[in-house]
Amino acid sequence: MVAEVRSSPRKDAIVQFSVFSDNKVGRLNELVHRFAAADLHIIAISQLDSTECTIMRFIVDYPEVARETLRKHNYAFSEHNVLGVEIATEADLKVVTSALLEAEVNIHYLYPFVVRPNGMTGLAISLDDLSFAEKALAVRGVRCLSHRDIAR
Repeated sequence: MVAEVRSSPRKDAIVQFSVFSDNKVGRLNELVHRFAAADLHIIAISQLDSTECTIMRFIVDYPEVARETLRKHNYAFSEHNVLGVEIATEADLKVVTSALLEAEVNIHYLYPFVVRPNGMTGLAISLDDLSFAEKALAVRGVRCLSHRDIAR
């Protein structure tokens, strides 16, 4: 059964897929290979597991193809928009977290991008209010990424 959950629509938003699976050896490898066979590039990845199940979070360059691939292979998944930010060094992390704290925006979770051009680091951040967070970060000079920035 496929579940789709979307947060408020944003133009050119970064879409994260959360894939739900039983916690068995090889599940992540299987999905990585299916994405590769569909010519999808994994931009960011995170996995959270328990004894019985796992949640694999992915950001890919072509969400439409990922959605089609996940449906074709009967994966249970949801999707929602996340905020992507670019930082130059680990020291910039405090700028991001401070700006969000001052704006009283709750961070649900975050994880790094696998690759970013020009040696920059990217973070995928799940937040309460993406547009308000984007404005708060812009005031601090933090570059927020759109889907265009991560598509190949």
